[in-house]
Amino acid sequence: METEALTMAPQMDFSLLALFLRASFTVKIVMMLLTFASFWSWSIIVRKFITFRAARHEADAFDRAFWSGEPLDELFDQIGPNPDGPSQRIFAAGMLEWRRSHRQDGELIAGAQARIDRSMNVAIAKETETLNSGLSFLATVGSTAPFVGLFGTVWGIKVAFEEIAISQNTSLAVVAPGISEALVATAIGLLAAIPAVIFYNKLSADADKILAGYDAFADEFATILSRQLDA
Repeated sequence: METEALTMAPQMDFSLLALFLRASFTVKIVMMLLTFASFWSWSIIVRKFITFRAARHEADAFDRAFWSGEPLDELFDQIGPNPDGPSQRIFAAGMLEWRRSHRQDGELIAGAQARIDRSMNVAIAKETETLNSGLSFLATVGSTAPFVGLFGTVWGIKVAFEEIAISQNTSLAVVAPGISEALVATAIGLLAAIPAVIFYNKLSADADKILAGYDAFADEFATILSRQLDA
């Protein structure tokens, strides 16, 4: 019996596709779920890198325009009340409230500074939501994928032992395929989780830096408007 099992072992296909096809239905569902999570995570990672790069370039370009010495009213007239860039939207929110706070006689309505600050804070909150969208999915994949893969492995080993009990054969050729199929689930879980955790930390730090720049700009802009209010 052992000689026959050793003869059959080299003939078995241990490629990933073969292991997937031989796995039980539950393990197949786990593998497909983890594979989908991995691909979706990578799509979020690529999209976020593109978005963050564009946000940094837009912020640098707007900073140059803002500090170029051009009058703020003219800059606002150029970009309009609904600009495309995040930094421009924060600036437009403050300028729009600044203009709305003037009465027809030119005097300011009381509480203008507080309303301007709130308007820019709302704009920053919207940009925060945009920058952080998708990061929660990376965090979820990073924390749960190994356990989902482990569940697939445990289930696969259970099925393998059931097949051993039915066949009443404990040779390596009978045990190895089932265990190999089960271990693939954990491997896929780790492949999904490791990049998700690494890039979640990286992208979260990048988002915090970008948002810190928006907060700093809002504070500087509010200071400029405060001087004009005091004057």
